[in-house]
Formats: sequence, structure tokens, C-alpha cells
Amino acid sequence: MKSERKSGSKIKETQPIKIKPHNVASERQAGSAHSPLRPERRIGYAVVGLGRLALMQILPAMTKCKYSKPVALVSRDAQKAKKVALQYGIPETSIYDYEHFDDIKNNPEIEVVYIVLPNSLHEEYTIRAAKAGKHVLCEKPMSTSIASAQRMIDVCKTNKRKLMIAYRIQYEPINRQCMKWLREEKFGKVRLITSINAQNIGDPEQWRLKKALSGGGSLPDIGIYNINTARFLLGEEPESVLSSIYTTPKDPRFTEVEEAVMFQMFFPGGTIANCTCSYGVHESRHYRCYGDKGGLFGVANAFAYGGLRLEVSHVKDNLEWNAQPSFGAEKDQFAQEMDHMSQCVLNDKIPYTPGEEGLQDLKIMEAIYESAQSNKLVKLERITKLDAFRGTPPKKD
Repeated sequence: MKSERKSGSKIKETQPIKIKPHNVASERQAGSAHSPLRPERRIGYAVVGLGRLALMQILPAMTKCKYSKPVALVSRDAQKAKKVALQYGIPETSIYDYEHFDDIKNNPEIEVVYIVLPNSLHEEYTIRAAKAGKHVLCEKPMSTSIASAQRMIDVCKTNKRKLMIAYRIQYEPINRQCMKWLREEKFGKVRLITSINAQNIGDPEQWRLKKALSGGGSLPDIGIYNINTARFLLGEEPESVLSSIYTTPKDPRFTEVEEAVMFQMFFPGGTIANCTCSYGVHESRHYRCYGDKGGLFGVANAFAYGGLRLEVSHVKDNLEWNAQPSFGAEKDQFAQEMDHMSQCVLNDKIPYTPGEEGLQDLKIMEAIYESAQSNKLVKLERITKLDAFRGTPPKKD
């Protein structure tokens, strides 16, 4: 299969077919036609875990991919897996349970394993996948401890397999525009980033509220977006953190994990990120970057799977202008991240968000927990290199 992919047709398949514009030049143009690789040349994925995220986001996103396709499923529920397999054209012979997961090594159609399991299981299935000769795309947070994450990195390197953490925000166009504006200092130097990621979580029996499975509460599940997005926008690593934790007394949902975390990250360039994550309030997801030359920008409905809106406010001609610029049709975040992983496999590149990126977030989260416990500022290793843990930047599509 790999040799067929390399030899291929001389026609450049992924160059879009040109479509003649039908509007005048002053209007926003429609863009390019969808230009996927033909199915037999796309990278095959085994989706491990058929929960809410896999069924509602990841598998539907596969139908929008240019370089990726689902070829196998892993689930403890055979009947559910068979039904899903029918929906996506996956043969029953490519359905696996967890006991026989290692048999994926005998399926050449599988090149990447996408792990969509509770956090505490990420290490086990990353290691088993790498030893079976498969590349790994793993959901965030990478794992439940620094030591576990390091083992995942080490095993993938030993087996010469790629490891990417599914930080979809870093591949999404609106967020990438904010990163560009920040680094170009379009509205001056950004001195402050504020962000909130909150939701009112329900069922007390769900795995996210069980520490043995999740590793923590709102911080590793949704607070990680506050952390990772600030790091992505700036390209810098925080040198210290200060935090506090609050959990509503006697709330049955939070007997094992925390409800809300308020934390600040201090970056070497002088920027402060002021962040809040919570499991106990009305859903709210947004961030703003405040410049020192008459402007701010950010994303409304940030961190959500869809419906993101770019927001800009700036001073011009002694007037304050407020706008919501649009890129047009929204990009599927999961399709963007999976296709990046597939391109890295096709071209033998290091993913933009490799295991080291996930490990860094775990180090920061550990420092946040330590700060909340000690009521003191906690210092981190000083890192001066820009984008220190990132690999090959995604191609503009």
C-alpha cells in the first residue's frame, strides 16, 4: 500500500480544480474546491473508544478529511461497533475489542491509532499501539502524570512511531489568525490574555469525575485549553504560576475532583494569562488578548467544537471600531488535526503538537495544583526558545 501511495499518478491530486469566480473582485470569493486524495491513498485510522466524542465529532469529521479515513474500530461493545462499522463502511474483520487490541499489528490498513479513552488509559494504549507498529494520535490531556507522559514519548521513539496530541485549537484558522496578530503585534504588544472555559457538568457517575480515570477535575479536562491556547498564541512558556481552587461543599459531583480553578501564568516576555475553568457554572468559553496600542482581539465560543467567532476592537481616527471578521465557511477542527497527522505520516514529518507539547502542559498543571495547595507562586523551568515543543507547522489549506 505504501509503495502504491508513493508511485501514484503524475497528476497532482490535491491541487484543487479551478473554479471561475462569479462575483466581482471586491466581494469575498468562494475559495477552492475540496481536493482530497483518492480513498486508497488516504491514511487509515483505527478509532479506539466509541464514546460521545468519537461518535459525535471524530468519526463524522473523517467524512470531511482530505488525507484520512476510518478503517478500524476498537470497542468493548460489539453490537455498537458493528452498527458504527456499517455506517462508515468498515468491515467486521476490522473491529477489535480491548483484549485483542494487539491484533491491529496484522492489519496493514491501519497506520494511525486515534485514542479516545479515559485519560488514565492513554498510556497503555499508546504503548500497545506503538509496539504494534502504529502511529498514535492521542486525545488531551496526554495522560494523568508527567512520568506516564514521558513513557509514552519514549516508547514511540523506541519504536520509531509518531506521537501527536489532539490539540485541535492549534490547527483551527481563527485561532491561528489570533496567533499571527499577537506575534506581529498588530495592536501593540499583548500584555494580558484573559480566558474562561466553563460548563455545568452533570452525571456524578461519569468517568471525568472519577480521579482514577481522569487524573483531576476541571483543570485537566477543560482548563488545559486555557493553558495550551495561551502557550500557542504567545509561542512562549510560562516561567511561574499562581492559582487557587474552589469546590462547592457537599456537591456530590466533586467528591474526588476539583470544581473550579483560577490561575495566572506569567510569561518571560511580560504577558500575564489570567484563566478560569469550572465544572459548576453556565457554559462559557472565550478568550481575549489585550494590546498596548489601541486594540484587543479574541474568540467568542472559543474551545468549543464549532461556532467560533473572531472578535476585534480597535481605535482608529479617534473612534473605537468593534467587528466580528469572518473567514467564511467554518473548518471542522477534528478534520484539520487528523489531516495534519496524516500529512506528517505521508511526508515523514514531526507533528506540530507532538508528545512533548502534551508533556509540557502536564508540567504546568502540576505546578498549578502545587500553587493552590501551598498558596504560593510556583516557578517553572525557564525556557527561552520560541515554540520549544512544537514540530512541523500545519500547511495552510
